[in-house]
Amino acid sequence: MKAIFDQRQEQHDPKHFMANGARLANPEQPARISALLSGARAAGCDIAAPDDHGMGPIAAIHSPEYLVFLQTIHTRWSRIEGASEEVIPNIHPDRRTASYPRSAAGQAGFHQADTSCPISAGTWEAAYWSAQTAITGADLMRGGARSAYALCRPPGHHAFADLAGGFCFLNNSAIAAERLRAHGLRPAILDIDVHHGNGTQGIFYERGDVLTVSIHADPVRFYPFFWGHASERGEGAGRGANLNLPLVRGTGDDAYLETLETAFAHIRAFGTDVLIVALGLDAYENDPLKGLAITTGGFGRIGAAIGGLGLPTLLVQEGGYLAPELGDNLASFLKGFEAE
Repeated sequence: MKAIFDQRQEQHDPKHFMANGARLANPEQPARISALLSGARAAGCDIAAPDDHGMGPIAAIHSPEYLVFLQTIHTRWSRIEGASEEVIPNIHPDRRTASYPRSAAGQAGFHQADTSCPISAGTWEAAYWSAQTAITGADLMRGGARSAYALCRPPGHHAFADLAGGFCFLNNSAIAAERLRAHGLRPAILDIDVHHGNGTQGIFYERGDVLTVSIHADPVRFYPFFWGHASERGEGAGRGANLNLPLVRGTGDDAYLETLETAFAHIRAFGTDVLIVALGLDAYENDPLKGLAITTGGFGRIGAAIGGLGLPTLLVQEGGYLAPELGDNLASFLKGFEAE
């Protein structure tokens, strides 16, 4: 399997985020890259750099207003007397139809859903090359590859069309899916991150041309709280094209694999001809943001089950934080996938 990665993704180096009112060390660190590269190499992947496909594929998902914000906000924020080193909002509109402010502080609140997506000097460059990594992977699928692994960092599945959140800025899985759809394919996104892919759901919620499926810890008491419930099925043309499969906290390997079969039934019924897996590894039993209890061996079983679908599959890296076993979990998944 070919793995795609660009070293410029290390330029996003967030120091903090806010959780429960406390300023904490940010777990979405550049050091994740070393662990994930180690896991990809252990699974026999060949590492290649992405091509630069420009802004077009990114703008097919994200609004120009939001993209200008991401490119300029840190410089503008830095001009505020006494401002923090990183852009972290302290005010949010009560509705998405609110007026658009001119101030940096107001726009930060408008375009950042929470305090878990701090923007630093290198954030835009890293997010841009993370997206190019996913786009390059999508083009490998178009070219007939059976599979590819896109080592995308920062991750993307909490990013909406004009809203960052949960360590995410550009929605890499959605960008890849739209790239494939625009070239005549019928993509499904299977999100196996421990957190619901709320940004991905929001982007495609009123569309029926991309199937979105997410298996995650029940959000009733877990991030992202407001999205990811089983009742959310899509709206308008998207009715029935969104499937959420929330799991009880602490769910382990066997129950998870049973839930995958439900996901697979919908993926087959959609007529999917290319699959994007939003590959979170934070369902791991010892992940710092733990919600589920998947073992290292369990990731291999999950990979084998997904590989057994026999679909061309782009694996897009999402979460999975700095546990010592992060690289082992990726290698287990990739080896299991490749065994099928």
